[in-house]
Amino acid sequence: MNALPLQENLKKFTHIEDCPIRNIISRFSGKWTMLVLCILSENPSTRFNAIGKALPDISPKVLSDTLKNLESDGMLTRQVYAEIPPRVEYSLTQLGKSLIPLISDLITWAIDNFEKFPSKC
Repeated sequence: MNALPLQENLKKFTHIEDCPIRNIISRFSGKWTMLVLCILSENPSTRFNAIGKALPDISPKVLSDTLKNLESDGMLTRQVYAEIPPRVEYSLTQLGKSLIPLISDLITWAIDNFEKFPSKC
């Protein structure tokens, strides 16, 4: 079987709206998205403040925006309880849970290769 010429092979990446890699990766390329998903995978039904305490260097605004984006992408659900004061908990959806094994593989790769990258600190 002949491989496609390089130019033909690269065309699948050029259509911004139709490129699955661009569209999916852009949703998870933020600094906090995968960390929030990992927290929710280990702590189902997690409250906003608990997520914030697990990530002390995230601002409440950025955490709120991250959670809203993940909810709108169908990765998590937001459950509001009619209590005083109101209680809100976040949980992964089935779609979100299906991503966790892939993130776990990436974490394993990062741990195995962390020392090979120059320090950014």
